[in-house]
Amino acid sequence: MTTTDAGSARQSVWLPRPGRWVRGGGLTTLVFAAPMIIGFTVFGWWPIMRGVLLTFQSTNLITSEWVGLQNIQNVLADPLLWQAVRNTGLYAGIAILIGFPIPLIAAATISELRGGMRQFASILAFLPVVVPPVVAILLWRRFYAPESIGLINTIIGWFGLDPVGWLMEPGWAMPALVVAGVWMGAGSTIIIYLAAMVTIDRELYDAAEVDGGGIFRKIWHIMLPQLRGTILVMLLLQIIGVFQVFTEPYLLTGGGPENRTLTLLMLVFRRFQSGDYGGASALSLLLAGALAGLSWVYLQVTRRWAA
Repeated sequence: MTTTDAGSARQSVWLPRPGRWVRGGGLTTLVFAAPMIIGFTVFGWWPIMRGVLLTFQSTNLITSEWVGLQNIQNVLADPLLWQAVRNTGLYAGIAILIGFPIPLIAAATISELRGGMRQFASILAFLPVVVPPVVAILLWRRFYAPESIGLINTIIGWFGLDPVGWLMEPGWAMPALVVAGVWMGAGSTIIIYLAAMVTIDRELYDAAEVDGGGIFRKIWHIMLPQLRGTILVMLLLQIIGVFQVFTEPYLLTGGGPENRTLTLLMLVFRRFQSGDYGGASALSLLLAGALAGLSWVYLQVTRRWAA
């Protein structure tokens, strides 16, 4: 080692930590990351912190007054809150019961197709994601149109059945919302499952076929165990998503009939519309806390299965 190299080595060793950080590229990394950090802070963390502050304030967004827990007390005393909780829980239960297995079954079916049929089925499955949500809701409103002008009523009329007021009858409104919501959310889930299925070793399927295993045995003994981690994550995301349903009931039923489809986020929106920003923030904070607690319980319960 030359004298110059030895001197450089000693200089790098005795260089102060900030200096070593700069020479190691830290400053350059910070410069490139700064726009993302600033954007996330302004549009992510600041609205969250502002919402927490509004929970304990009475405000018109210009002037504010601290009211402590008054907003939370008002929200909990609202009789519509428990109606919205029941409706949201009912929607979530039906949506998970129907919407969780359907994408998995569809992805397993598509994965067994070959050539052009597989590509066509994948495109068809992804179609709900391509259609803008508002456009999709308008299509479903047309499908659910009352009397014989709606597509669904026209089809059931071919079998001699009377038309149904899908969005106007209390007994049918919630199932109608679930069907629309499941259709709109299934496409992306199917594609994720298909992407995960590609990573499964085909030799496992070949060995199962040699042993005489059919498609159902291959799904149960090979596909599901290999996709266990993906399935658990997708189920958690679906649970969080269905408890935050808003677009479907807002555009299809407006919370009716008789508040049978009023959800928690719709109640938040109504409070915001009425100028009760503190109450809207309080209800949002309660919902976020409930979902965080539910997610924690889910992760604890499924920790052994995910291992």
